[in-house]
Amino acid sequence: MGWRRGQAYGQDLRDRVLAAEGLSAAAVAERFGVSPSYVIKARQRLRRTGLVSPGVQASHTPAKLAGHDDALRGQVAKVPDATLAELCDWARAQLDVSVSLAAMCARLKRLGLTLKKRPSSPPSNCVRTSPRHAVCGMS
Repeated sequence: MGWRRGQAYGQDLRDRVLAAEGLSAAAVAERFGVSPSYVIKARQRLRRTGLVSPGVQASHTPAKLAGHDDALRGQVAKVPDATLAELCDWARAQLDVSVSLAAMCARLKRLGLTLKKRPSSPPSNCVRTSPRHAVCGMS
């Protein structure tokens, strides 16, 4: 498993980068396959705090609906065929929380809640014969 954006480098790599004293940040970065800014920031952290381990990642803002999970579950149970827009309007009116359709969809997905998949209409009389073709009955 390789490195992913937002994930700290391994401690062994950090130790090797910091052990390469006397070389420029660009030279160390090229040698170990990291960015020069990573080398500079790791060295600054070592100088300032004396720590070689990565710091805690901050600036994670909680979801707007995070504290309202029970209310959201109750509303979906009460009105199971509500649209995302209707749920956003409900959240604005009842919870005083303004959220986008995407945020509402993400929160419902995180809670394992699903919405009605199809609008209230009679079922189609078309029958799929293949992924590209359908045969529709004539009435």
